[in-house]
Amino acid sequence: MQKASRIKKELARLVEDPPEGISCYAKADKMDVLSVSIMGPNNSPYNGGLFQLEVEIPDNYPFEPPRIKFLTPVYHPNIDNSGRICMDLLKMPPKGGWKPTINLENLLTAVQHLLGNPNPDDPLMTEIAEEYCINKAEFERKARQSTYKNAKKKRKNDFE
Repeated sequence: MQKASRIKKELARLVEDPPEGISCYAKADKMDVLSVSIMGPNNSPYNGGLFQLEVEIPDNYPFEPPRIKFLTPVYHPNIDNSGRICMDLLKMPPKGGWKPTINLENLLTAVQHLLGNPNPDDPLMTEIAEEYCINKAEFERKARQSTYKNAKKKRKNDFE
């Protein structure tokens, strides 16, 4: 009961006053599976990209963090090829930073921030993290290329 009323309130707030570059809504009539779109942050190689994510709310939310995964492929040290995200707020203590006071808006904003500010010290993709540290220009080139290929809306003149 607590889960349903909290999710309803959080979704209403996200619809009424969404954070910049983020939209979130329930999939079909399920309140525990959400579709999210996140714009790539400005001043990052993901700028201009629109990334689709899926959020699964566990039964004991807010005492357990949601499971979030990218459906759009991303070239990023903290996001693997399956779309899983390595981020402290998505893990339970003592190793993680999840707290029941964190809401969906906070979490989605943190994911957007991580997208533009990779954490190479806690990677899922070690080769990409090494590249980020050793050759940032090459990392940014590959991230921009991946964003263009996977996360940008194709316009008619893009194919000419």
